[in-house]
Amino acid sequence: MNIRPYEDKDWPRIWEIVGEVFRQGETYAYSPDITEEEAHHAWIEYPAQTFTVEDDQGAILGTYYIKPNQPGLGAHVCNCGYITAPEARGKGLARAMCEHSQDQARKMGFKAMQYNLVVSTNTVAVDLWKKLGFEEIGVLPKAFNHKKLGFVDALILYKLLD
Repeated sequence: MNIRPYEDKDWPRIWEIVGEVFRQGETYAYSPDITEEEAHHAWIEYPAQTFTVEDDQGAILGTYYIKPNQPGLGAHVCNCGYITAPEARGKGLARAMCEHSQDQARKMGFKAMQYNLVVSTNTVAVDLWKKLGFEEIGVLPKAFNHKKLGFVDALILYKLLD
């Protein structure tokens, strides 16, 4: 597995991966009807940096972004989003992306990492983030409108990086 900076040639495959996850409406707050242009802005243009995960043959299996969580006086805390292709789940990609993002965040000068809206029903992700040292610092009751389950809680997770 190789994690490298995003390149424009990666977009068609990344759009397949993120578009499918957004359409499912189970883990990200983006509209299931998000357009490709909107997704490109959210995942590629708006973040400080986006990364691509590929296998040894160059097939793209996942992606993540990193950005300041807030502007100005809150810009020392970053936020990340991670998505793994369905066929690559359960193979350690999310862990690798999270560990890589923490190293990258430190290099970029961030002091902490915060996940603002972790859907409580996404227990695989919640468990992984906690194993990697993130603390649950808040519960947002019924803050996520899950496409299948309706309104469910969302969590705020936080980790100091130094």
